[in-house]
Amino acid sequence: MTVYEFERRVPAIGETSYVSHSASVIGKVTIGEECYIAPGAVVKGDYGEIQIGNGTSVQDNVIIHARPDELTVIGNNVTLGHGCIIHNATVKDDAVIGMGAIVSDYSNVGEWAIVGEGAVVRARFEVPDGKIAVGVPAKVIGDVQDHHKEELIRFKAIYRDLARRYPVGLKKLKD
Repeated sequence: MTVYEFERRVPAIGETSYVSHSASVIGKVTIGEECYIAPGAVVKGDYGEIQIGNGTSVQDNVIIHARPDELTVIGNNVTLGHGCIIHNATVKDDAVIGMGAIVSDYSNVGEWAIVGEGAVVRARFEVPDGKIAVGVPAKVIGDVQDHHKEELIRFKAIYRDLARRYPVGLKKLKD
């Protein structure tokens, strides 16, 4: 894994979390337990701060950043889909950010909220708890149903399991 201290800003990573060797974790970053940080992810607390709760999946090529002296918060059991960007925002517990979505400055994604693939959550926009938002710019279109939660709980468990399996399961093949 590529973990960097930057000007005495040192990442803190939970012992049961996995960070890929090709992910970058830089500066003032806190990652909880049972998190999965996939290849290509960039979690950068160089002049801002990043806090990631327990059981969160930061999938391939996700970017997380914060403005100078400000904070980006990702809650517990959050899924950040492939290639999404979270910038100076708050994503609360159990939320799902779809592939390629952008969550911009000072926006807030509530508990069990879903931001659809490719959506753009504009600055200062709020996706309330348990709502689904899609589009460019993102608009709330409905409620998260029990069947959504049941499916998402299964997917979230897969990534917690990967966080446990990856450190012992990877084997580099000879050239």
